[in-house]
Amino acid sequence: MTTNDSSFEVSTDQSRLDIPMIYRFLSEQSGWAVGIARPLVERAIENSLCFGAYLDGRQVGFARVVTDFATYAHLADVFVVHEYRGHGYGKQLVAAVLRHPSLQRLRRFTLATTDAHSLYERFGFTTPRQPENLMERYFPNIYLS
Repeated sequence: MTTNDSSFEVSTDQSRLDIPMIYRFLSEQSGWAVGIARPLVERAIENSLCFGAYLDGRQVGFARVVTDFATYAHLADVFVVHEYRGHGYGKQLVAAVLRHPSLQRLRRFTLATTDAHSLYERFGFTTPRQPENLMERYFPNIYLS
């Protein structure tokens, strides 16, 4: 799958993923997975639908979706490396994720963000209609212990 920028491409081919780069970003810079162990990153990738974002063949972004491919999906670990931000690559990456044929007609598509609400609102994400119906178990510092 290619976006409108001919040098920018989004692919779901897991063999192309730069696992060391993804691990470094998540474990050192992400803000949501700092300290995560590499085997956990690898297991998450193996068990998710992953999207690599590439500029001139070099991976500059990543996103993964946890899904049953029928009713529900959760978008996670979305990032563009710092030196490539501000060029619209994040928007193109999210658009490619949401266009994926296996992610159509899902009843619920969720994500969590602390600072990118305006990005996701462009794609129809909103606060939950009935937040009182949602629950979670959340351990924000689990990777640091």
